[in-house]
Amino acid sequence: MSTVHTKPKVSIITLNWNGTDVTCSFLESSRNLLYPNYEILVCDMNSLINPQSQINAGHYPHTKVLVSSKNLGFAAGNNWGIKQASGDYFFIVNNDTELTPGIIDELLEPFYEDASIGVTCPKIKYFSHPDTIQYAGFEKMNMYTGRTHSIGDKQKDTGQYNTPGYTNGAHGCAMMVKKEVIEKTGMFPGTFFLYYEEWDWSMRIMNAGYKIYYQPQAVIYHKESMSVGKDSTLKTYYLNRNRILFMRRNGSFPQLLIFSLFYSIFSFPKIIFHFIIQRKPALLKAYLKAVWWNLTHKST
Repeated sequence: MSTVHTKPKVSIITLNWNGTDVTCSFLESSRNLLYPNYEILVCDMNSLINPQSQINAGHYPHTKVLVSSKNLGFAAGNNWGIKQASGDYFFIVNNDTELTPGIIDELLEPFYEDASIGVTCPKIKYFSHPDTIQYAGFEKMNMYTGRTHSIGDKQKDTGQYNTPGYTNGAHGCAMMVKKEVIEKTGMFPGTFFLYYEEWDWSMRIMNAGYKIYYQPQAVIYHKESMSVGKDSTLKTYYLNRNRILFMRRNGSFPQLLIFSLFYSIFSFPKIIFHFIIQRKPALLKAYLKAVWWNLTHKST
């Protein structure tokens, strides 16, 4: 029997939005994958230039380009890709990353050993500083502030986070999800569009009894913020809008009450003051729009 048929099929799902050169670099790194049974679905979110010709010209292995008629955003865009995938596992991964040869095998290994695991995530390192960690698991979400942080972020990788184990949340940059989890818990919450959607999904996955697992033997390199920019209005809007939305959807009444007081008294004036001092009126407008959205829209 062929090795391909003895291994579960993995659907690698990545989004493209006006970044075909970046996506092609990602696909180039896929040529070195050691795992034999996979497909790659490049889901284009209505880019200004249709990427099919450029990607097809690269003859990347096991790759198919899907083109959406509109930009669905990160959450709904990945959901759209998942619906068209045929794998037993779904590897949701940013296009601004580069894969390492053994990443698929390493991410699958914990599933074989522990049936309670629903999601695995690799160690994420900065592409521009390949000896520096971006993610080695997440600290627990603070349900009074709506904040958390990535373990190991910006630390030199000296092996201090080489122990695998359960973690508190999956990283949307790179997460392997088994099909059973999606069948039981659903997919990303589409209302988030961008940012915090992986935290909302992580909470739903863990509440369903599954565990999220950090697998440091799997490594990926991330070109941080190449899609939306480090100081973009898009990032300012969705990061702030969805922090509040996440708390509205997941906080208990006491947690939400404390968050609301904390946010109104400390966070709101601090952020406004920051944008005024920095003379960034476009970002200030995006931030105020984000807050107003939560005052005028339901959380579901």
